[in-house]
Amino acid sequence: MPTRVHEFIWPDRVIVGTMGLPGSRTFYLQVRAGRQIVSIAFEKQQAALLAEKVDEILDQLMALEGNPFSVPGSTPIELVDNDQLEAVQEQFRTGAMGLGWDPTTAQVVIKAYPITDVDDNDDEDVESPEGIDPDADEMLLVSMPVGSARAFAKRTREIVAAGRPMCLLCGYPMDADGHTCTLPEN
Repeated sequence: MPTRVHEFIWPDRVIVGTMGLPGSRTFYLQVRAGRQIVSIAFEKQQAALLAEKVDEILDQLMALEGNPFSVPGSTPIELVDNDQLEAVQEQFRTGAMGLGWDPTTAQVVIKAYPITDVDDNDDEDVESPEGIDPDADEMLLVSMPVGSARAFAKRTREIVAAGRPMCLLCGYPMDADGHTCTLPEN
């Protein structure tokens, strides 16, 4: 069966948002173009790394001598998006992700693949690197312009940072219902 590609070339909206309370939040990458909306679940660490790498790509482009692309150093105010997730229907839980740059369209490209269960593989001689299934049923492909990419990275960092506060003594997250601090021994 061919892979179903959820492709967004010039999306109206690309955001990371969460559902649930800090400490038990589910992170979603949500993309919308017109009436088409795709939401994929992924881990907080994936969200943080994605924002970091998007900014790295944009910063490298800014520093590139002779760069023909106009890359903003900060988020353009008109692209700030602080609205909530729209109706969430999880398409899949993300396993592997890829990130790149398309110079033909001057866009940052995100690829996301569903998490695969390597144990379900009947052929023990074939291994799936990092959970990527070459025969995946579906994938998400998002291309976004540099201004939208900068806004995406900023919002994602803010969403990741909005979790549970850290204990000043032990450095571990504190839950709303209490925290047992385990101080390191000297």
